[in-house]
Amino acid sequence: MIDLRSDTVTQPTEEMRAAMANAVVGDDVYEEDSTVNLLQELAAYQLGKEAALFVPSGTMGNLAAILTHCRRGDEVIMGDQAHTYVYEVAGMSALGGVMPHTVPNQSDGTLKLDDIRSAIRGKDVHFPDTRLIVLENTQNRCGGVVISPEYMEAVGNIAREHNLKLHVDGARIFNAAVKLGVTPETLVKEADSVTFCLSKGLCAPVGSVLCGSAELIKEARRIRKQLGGGMRQAGILAAAGIYALENMVDRLAEDHARALKLANGLATIPGITLRPGSPHTNMIFIELDAVIEKPLHQIQAELKANRVLVGGSGLYGFRLVTHYWITDQDVDEAIHMFEKVLSSEVV
Repeated sequence: MIDLRSDTVTQPTEEMRAAMANAVVGDDVYEEDSTVNLLQELAAYQLGKEAALFVPSGTMGNLAAILTHCRRGDEVIMGDQAHTYVYEVAGMSALGGVMPHTVPNQSDGTLKLDDIRSAIRGKDVHFPDTRLIVLENTQNRCGGVVISPEYMEAVGNIAREHNLKLHVDGARIFNAAVKLGVTPETLVKEADSVTFCLSKGLCAPVGSVLCGSAELIKEARRIRKQLGGGMRQAGILAAAGIYALENMVDRLAEDHARALKLANGLATIPGITLRPGSPHTNMIFIELDAVIEKPLHQIQAELKANRVLVGGSGLYGFRLVTHYWITDQDVDEAIHMFEKVLSSEVV
């Protein structure tokens, strides 16, 4: 199958599997797994933070960060298209008693600075305390768009001015860094905490990393245990993460190039319109014009019957994501199958 649903479908390479098989392990709850410790040191170094914590998922990493920064009854400012708000099962509210205060994401993935300022609560007995701002880079639902270092700095300045903390959901922060030609540290230097995923474009089978100050990570480790995320001989998984950070980052540019090739090919097919600016990184968002009479679910089913898997996006479109396991030949085949399906020439 040519699986374009997400970069979460990536599987370990043979070299990564070998690293996992040969990993030295210990008990990570006792902080005795040397491979996990090495991954955390490497991640903290690359993100320019004091310390890091290996967690099973990005959702847990974001939740652990929020629960570390906030108390019950506090409020967090974030975009209305933020992954943490839309796709993370209201964990901050259900498990932490923390309330999201959403402001509109702009088409470029940012939040208006004035909207952020307006969302910060004054001191009033009726109000929750504003404690945290959350940004996402790259911003998924806005098209995999990259948020610039200048914008990140501007939000960091607002956070410091109002004695707030800043967390970055950097699930694909390495895609953003590669796209901009900067280090990931440059993108998150203003952040008090940042998560990034190993199990998306970097091809590791499991895991994310939360980075921040040594004090924050010490408390986040306790929260991770509370959430059921304490792991034992996790070095087998951490070895994949180390391999990913050392070998899979720079090649993300290949995914971006294939996304552009796929987008350009799809744009030539009658009835398909690219979302403006798409692709920014490895995500292509397309809309189907009214001339396409087939419902989305039927198109998805017919594409699947022709070995192409795609994800829906909204009422009239699809999201397609390139990754390590998508080749140039796969891109050509996917374009051809879209042509066949949309012209009703289905095998």
